[in-house]
Amino acid sequence: MNPSSLNKYSALNYDVDPVFHAPDKPSSRVGVLLINLGTPDAPTASALRRYLGEFLSDQRVIEIPRLAWLFILHGIILRIRPKKSAKLYQAVWTSEGSPLLVISKQQQQAIQEQLGDGFSVKLGMRYGNPSIATALRELQKEGVRKIVVLPLYPQYAAPTTGSSFDAVAKELSLWRWVPELHFINNYCDDPLYIDALANSVREYIEKNGKPQKIIFSYHGTPKRNLDLGDPYYCLCIKTTRLVAEKLALDKDDYIASFQSRFGYAEWLKPYTDETLKHLPAEGIKNVAILSPAFSADCLETLEELAVENRDTFLTAGGETYHYIPALNDRADHIHALVKLIRQH
Repeated sequence: MNPSSLNKYSALNYDVDPVFHAPDKPSSRVGVLLINLGTPDAPTASALRRYLGEFLSDQRVIEIPRLAWLFILHGIILRIRPKKSAKLYQAVWTSEGSPLLVISKQQQQAIQEQLGDGFSVKLGMRYGNPSIATALRELQKEGVRKIVVLPLYPQYAAPTTGSSFDAVAKELSLWRWVPELHFINNYCDDPLYIDALANSVREYIEKNGKPQKIIFSYHGTPKRNLDLGDPYYCLCIKTTRLVAEKLALDKDDYIASFQSRFGYAEWLKPYTDETLKHLPAEGIKNVAILSPAFSADCLETLEELAVENRDTFLTAGGETYHYIPALNDRADHIHALVKLIRQH
């Protein structure tokens, strides 16, 4: 190649593209990417329209024919749902922002402190900000050559963990020098995670007494996902069983159910809201509910479980209803995540 050709290619400035840029000195630090679902930037209709547009455009989340769905999404849903969702987010929004983002940052900081200087811990949201691509590029700029990816979904599901893998792979497909990567896709039966869940329930019982029924409410998915081989349902049941065994619960003491369904298709059953409607008629009027699938409190726990489903239960004749918070940045939860990261 002659000098003029070299100059021509140099002019393309490949080496200054932030995606392809490699630092002068690779770092010995291990990168850690924590992933959660995401949140709108603000509790407003316009912010919800952007967020829901990204979330509901994911083909892992909505598995119906693409063109038909995009017509429904942009022609109907994004014209109606953002305003309604904004009101719900306004009810849980804090002075520091979205509860999910605030708690996720607390988890990130706590994990960084425990792992120490040999690690660089970043946070990426599957939808919204900070994005997975942004977090990965921060690690790239630091010269990190080994990355452990931990989606904070204890039970694998294609629409959550699988979609997180897609986003990581999409970004890394643009990198000239791909790092060594370890992707943790499930920790539903991790002993320390189970211990942390059991501890949260035990502490509740010590303070409030044992309820007639403990409800393990997991985020639902369409039943079709299970029929096609998604293991999520089985992993939720496994988590429930292990926590129940740790607490020495009888089978009549607890139930696993599924929340947050939408649309007309059949979802995983039993449904949490329908379960709460029927329990008082069966003489169950004192319940406690937790959601082991959520590593951090968010709209689905703080509004749907703690408020909406409470009203459903009390209206049906229930008398005592308590929501047991997500593990958030509890010390035993952070310890479990740190050990999981170190193992990988």
